[in-house]
Amino acid sequence: MHNLLAGNPVIPVITLNRVEDAVPLAEALVAGGLKVLEVTLRTEAAVEGIQQIVKHVPDAIVGTGSVCKEQQLKLSEDMGCQFMISPGATDKLLQAAQSSSVPFLPGISSVSELMRGMEYGHRNFKFFPAEAAGGVSLLKAIAGPFADIRFCPTGGIGLHNVMDYLALPNVLCVGGSWIAQPKLIEEKNWTAIEQLAREAVELAS
Repeated sequence: MHNLLAGNPVIPVITLNRVEDAVPLAEALVAGGLKVLEVTLRTEAAVEGIQQIVKHVPDAIVGTGSVCKEQQLKLSEDMGCQFMISPGATDKLLQAAQSSSVPFLPGISSVSELMRGMEYGHRNFKFFPAEAAGGVSLLKAIAGPFADIRFCPTGGIGLHNVMDYLALPNVLCVGGSWIAQPKLIEEKNWTAIEQLAREAVELAS
């Protein structure tokens, strides 16, 4: 999981409302230079949409987001996903993820949750909701006692603050929904999404 995150500083967080949007959206993001795609399991279109991307966009590295249940770990495996991300992590979820063949990134928003995840062997975490949970200041504060831990902050991150996060030594990447914007997806404006992806790549490079 570390190598996947470290090599891809910006991961678009995607919410699909229509299956038909999945492939052109993924193609636009990949064309813009963003190959690692987190598709949240929040909508009815998500599962079939992910399957379509896996099948038709071979250059995309597809993972599931908003993984909250043990059954979703198995679902992610069955769909051929290459990673899984949760907004938080219960003991049941952490235990189930240990036997999964797909890399799992648990979500945390506090030091206690971080330490619980470490007990299960994790050294990389999603920090969510980043801005609401303390943002850059919190990540700086916990860098001392947890020097070997790395994060993917998500939540409230956009062009206005993305570089503040990426400048931190303990941040591998950020997750953001400002690239695959719901309004642009609704309008099927794949050109604009590709351009936003390019800008994100240029900014982070």
